Amino acid sequence: MLRKLAIAGILAAAGTAAFAQANTPGVDQRQVNQERRIEQGERSGALTAREANRLEAGQARVGRMEDRAKSDGVVTARERARLHKAQDVQSARIARQKHDRQRRR
Repeated sequence: MLRKLAIAGILAAAGTAAFAQANTPGVDQRQVNQERRIEQGERSGALTAREANRLEAGQARVGRMEDRAKSDGVVTARERARLHKAQDVQSARIARQKHDRQRRR
């Protein structure tokens, strides 16, 4: 349920981004891709429920960062770089958790 709400939130943010002057299509697409990676890891058993919940919370943090960056209608180069850095960190966390040999039982 939480994952579906998170996906709906990401898609809603992507939809409203089209109307804002602060478009971040690369950031939005990466958020969607990383959410898919988390879901795939959960389905395959590579991620435990606890790991998946933590990773989803991290994705939500990046989403809030993006919302704050867009709040004034302009995403500056510095804000965009900060978003990409946060996504890099999340991507590494996803990879590390998916390959840490912990399995859902």
